[in-house]
Amino acid sequence: MTDPFLPATTPVGAPVSIVAVLTCHNRREQTRSALECLMQASRGVAGEIAVIVVDDGSTDGTAEAVHAICPQAIVLPGDGQLYWCRGMHLGMQEAMRRPGVSHVLWLNDDTQLDPGALAHLLNSEAACRRASGAPVIMVGATRDASGRCSYGGGVSMGVWRRLRYERVGGASELRRCDVFNGNCVLLPIEVVRDVGNLDPAFEHAMGDTDYALRAATRGHASYVAPGFVGRCEGNDTRGTAADPALRWRARWRALLGRKGLPWRSWLHFTRRHGGPLWPLRFAWPYLKALLGSLRR
Repeated sequence: MTDPFLPATTPVGAPVSIVAVLTCHNRREQTRSALECLMQASRGVAGEIAVIVVDDGSTDGTAEAVHAICPQAIVLPGDGQLYWCRGMHLGMQEAMRRPGVSHVLWLNDDTQLDPGALAHLLNSEAACRRASGAPVIMVGATRDASGRCSYGGGVSMGVWRRLRYERVGGASELRRCDVFNGNCVLLPIEVVRDVGNLDPAFEHAMGDTDYALRAATRGHASYVAPGFVGRCEGNDTRGTAADPALRWRARWRALLGRKGLPWRSWLHFTRRHGGPLWPLRFAWPYLKALLGSLRR
């Protein structure tokens, strides 16, 4: 039965060589499920799919589970301090060394692709390439349990809100996007060779957004494929800076933490992409948090 969330696709005929890159930490069952779904999603695709998993200091047997599902997978160990961006940077380094690669696939370890998802992404990318005459980045949008878009692309909300983005995903047609979440992204190797790797200056988040903006400055367009390519729940806000139940000191610590808005990463991002008003854009989230705590 065809998945109602995924538009019908035809199998890709031209042989491809894809390297899927994931990073994980102590989420063995989720990682196992992501890889099993990846294998199913690759049916109908001619060519080979290699897997690189950065196991960032897992103690729950994640590496063993990966090899049980994908005996040929490359597992790169981390020390538990890489988090998403630096873990993906390490995996991308390895992927970029491999000869004959046609595409690199970013995949979150909590993303479960639908059957046929990879062919759908490849066909969408090929159609855009034919129309534009250039390779494009193809983003796969994901849905949550309610069927709503959880991750995908983003479109800038305007000049004055240039670092704020409206989510794009789940539409019946291709949509151009300015930025994207790294949950499921298909990168043609020509783009990777030109743009380079993820920037390890980012401690956890923002690396995917930065990559999309860097790619755009190099003339590489990004699109969100029609429909959804899989399932991925949104992040739980409990215990984060967005949790209203936390006292203001705890919220402030969460805001500055690796999974919040760490000031070094945010400074690096706003200086690079914030334009002439970058100092104000840098300071605003922290001022807003402080003013909110004073009001409470």
